[in-house]
Amino acid sequence: MTVLQEAPPKRHSNESTLIVGISDMAVTNDTGMVIVTYSLGSCVGLSLHDSVAGVAGMIHCMLPLSKIDPDKAEQNPSMFVDTGVPHLLQRLYDLGATRRNLVAKVAGAGSPLGRNQVFKIGKRNYTVLRKVLWKNNILIKGENVGGSSARTLVLDVLTGRTVVKMDGKELEL
Repeated sequence: MTVLQEAPPKRHSNESTLIVGISDMAVTNDTGMVIVTYSLGSCVGLSLHDSVAGVAGMIHCMLPLSKIDPDKAEQNPSMFVDTGVPHLLQRLYDLGATRRNLVAKVAGAGSPLGRNQVFKIGKRNYTVLRKVLWKNNILIKGENVGGSSARTLVLDVLTGRTVVKMDGKELEL
C-alpha cells in the first residue's frame, strides 16, 4: 500500500478514511481507502481514479494561479490549481496510473459570498482547472460546481464511486 500526501496523512477515526485538507492532496493505491475533502466553497476539489491500476487521488486547491506567490507555490503546489493538478497527475503516474484510464470528477468552485463576489475565485479556479485538464487530455466525467453551498467530496478508491455531499443531500457524480 502506498499513500502519498503533502502534509502528514490525516486519518478520520475510521482508519480507512484519508482526509485531504485545504491546499492539500493525497494519492493512494490502497483499495481499502476512502479519500475525502471538506469545505469546498470557492476552492475546487478534483478526484482522479484509474480503475485498471487501482490508483486514486484527490486535491483541494484554494487559488487558481501560482504567479501571485511563486514562493508559496514552490513550498505547497497544492494550494494553486495550475501547479497542484500537474503535481497530482505526476504522483498518480508514479503509482502506475495512465492518462487514458483516469476518470476526473470535480466539486466546489462556488461563490460562498454570493454571485457579486468581487474576485470570483471559484469561477477562476474552475476555469484554470478545465484548462489544465484539457492540456493533459483529461475530460471531466462528473461535476457539481458553482452556487453558494459548501460541499464535501468523497472518493472510494476501490470502486471509483465519487459522491458530493451538500445541504444535507448526497449526489453521485
